[in-house]
Amino acid sequence: MEKVRKTDAEWRALLSPDEFYVTREKGTERAFTGRYWDTATPGIYRCVACGTALFASDTKFDAGCGWPSYYEPLGPDLVREQRDTSHDMIRTEVLCNVCDSHLGHVFPDGPPPTGRRYCINSLALKFEPAEE
Repeated sequence: MEKVRKTDAEWRALLSPDEFYVTREKGTERAFTGRYWDTATPGIYRCVACGTALFASDTKFDAGCGWPSYYEPLGPDLVREQRDTSHDMIRTEVLCNVCDSHLGHVFPDGPPPTGRRYCINSLALKFEPAEE
């Protein structure tokens, strides 16, 4: 898998200010405000920065947290997890493994079969509806 690397200026030219804040500065959107938190349409969720397919709609579930939540990524090599100790908390950050964009966090309280909840910012995603 080839890494996508850009300067901050290149990312700013590609992304909206809010998308840049979330993906490059590790920000977050407010709960229940994102474009995909309640989307139920079949399709694929891609990284907004590099276009990598990350999550499928059939792994999306309503966690009640206000962010799109998935129980697994499309493949184990597509996302990377790392320890996040910001905001006086210990969490597991989820990043796009291709362009290192911050996506959100993963928690151990999801449904079967994985028991994991990938809580992802809508601003880090671009939805591609399934073809009918």
